[in-house]
Amino acid sequence: MLSVVAVVLACYLVLRVVWPLPWPRAARAALAVLVLGLALHHRIVARFAGSMASPEIPTAAIAMLGTGFIALLLTTVFVLLLDALCVLAWALRRRGALTALRRPGVRPLAAVLALLLSGYGTWQAMAVPQVRQVEIAIEGLPDAFDGYRLLQITDLHASRLLTGDWVAEVVAAGNAQRPDLVVLTGDMVDGSPRARADDVRPLADLQAPDGVVAVTGNHEYYAQYRAWMPALRALGMQVLENGHLAIRRGDAVLTLAGVTDPVAARYGLPMPDLAAALAGADPAAPVILLEHRPRDARARARAGVALQLSGHTHGGHILGMDRLVKRANGGFVSGRYAVDGMTLYVGNGAGLWPGFATRIGVPSEIALITLRAAPPG
Repeated sequence: MLSVVAVVLACYLVLRVVWPLPWPRAARAALAVLVLGLALHHRIVARFAGSMASPEIPTAAIAMLGTGFIALLLTTVFVLLLDALCVLAWALRRRGALTALRRPGVRPLAAVLALLLSGYGTWQAMAVPQVRQVEIAIEGLPDAFDGYRLLQITDLHASRLLTGDWVAEVVAAGNAQRPDLVVLTGDMVDGSPRARADDVRPLADLQAPDGVVAVTGNHEYYAQYRAWMPALRALGMQVLENGHLAIRRGDAVLTLAGVTDPVAARYGLPMPDLAAALAGADPAAPVILLEHRPRDARARARAGVALQLSGHTHGGHILGMDRLVKRANGGFVSGRYAVDGMTLYVGNGAGLWPGFATRIGVPSEIALITLRAAPPG
């Protein structure tokens, strides 16, 4: 579907931007082929080097193709806006405005602006994420856990774009916060365990007194889920597949639960099951849930979860686009939400899928979440 939409948009740009250029026909034809090639680059790369989820080509090539693809999308938005303004100016009989909007250089200038923005977005996508400090109050939190610090890392997407050196910098930034517990909320990898062996190796260096706990996201399923489970555990993390563990401070208990991702249905693997995850848990202990997608937060609140930590949305990638991403994820896209007595925190993500590697106005992050005891309601 992504490729079909991209081709339609590319054809629109060829008609509205490329073909009207005062260039020789051969030059315009070459540029048109380039635009259509960018629209189809996911399919082309998947055919010859890897897959849609995991392009196995050099980092610079991924960055260049991604920059061109996002520039194509942004140019479409700008040109559509210009065309809409032309229609409005015509309807209002504003001939001066209509003449200005139709000037030959306006749409090529929009394309140049889109390319500059896209280059900035790629640079931001590849930046090492900053640490966001968050305090979350939980009613009924035992005093022993007041001040407890969880480091949430979500959507690393280790790949040929975000390689082992980048992952090592993320790990160093996380360890510097000295958390009590590290949690990874899915989409840690893009590619097979063999392809990503060097890129995920730094995750073994994550350190916290209560360990490193993870759940899977949709991208783990795209790349040999069954092989990834022992590979991730070999890195020293505990992966919760519809399970839980009890974190203790003396007699005080905190339940940390984790569920799988709904894309498991495509592969005949266990679907998310919160009841199974909480089976045998202390009924008096507050529950922190790790779930890659935030969309079912209201159901989780009704089930008695105190805090849900999610990712998946990448914060929406681009200011404005976050409104669309929000609609596709239950109304949640970035940051803290109060959901029927439960707190939901949706991380912007440390990385992102190399097939849509851009951040414009939506910075990457890892989150240091400090728990606080809330007074009774």
